[in-house]
Amino acid sequence: MLEMTREEFEELVGEALDRIPPELTRLMDNVAVFVEDEPVPDDPELLGLYEGTPLTDRGEWYAGVLPDRITIYRGPTLRMCETREEVVAETEVTVVQGIPSHISSEGLELIG
Repeated sequence: MLEMTREEFEELVGEALDRIPPELTRLMDNVAVFVEDEPVPDDPELLGLYEGTPLTDRGEWYAGVLPDRITIYRGPTLRMCETREEVVAETEVTVVQGIPSHISSEGLELIG
């Protein structure tokens, strides 16, 4: 398993977010990306999770709410990657896979 502090991992997640094409990031509205160490015990290999209200389900009632969340899980990502570059690439893929869930309720809820 690749060893990396949480701070180092968060920096790599930031690098991955910077690499997402602008045409995808323009589609994101009121969504934040978080880092957690491990997912829920019943799915220990989950790389990421989208939680929130997809853009297509937002109506007039949608105001003053907390941002949707895309959570990246550090442990599973580090267990599957052998280099820092692989962490950046895998994190980029995980976030990009969360974008369809953010845009439409027909997107996949779980990532990874």
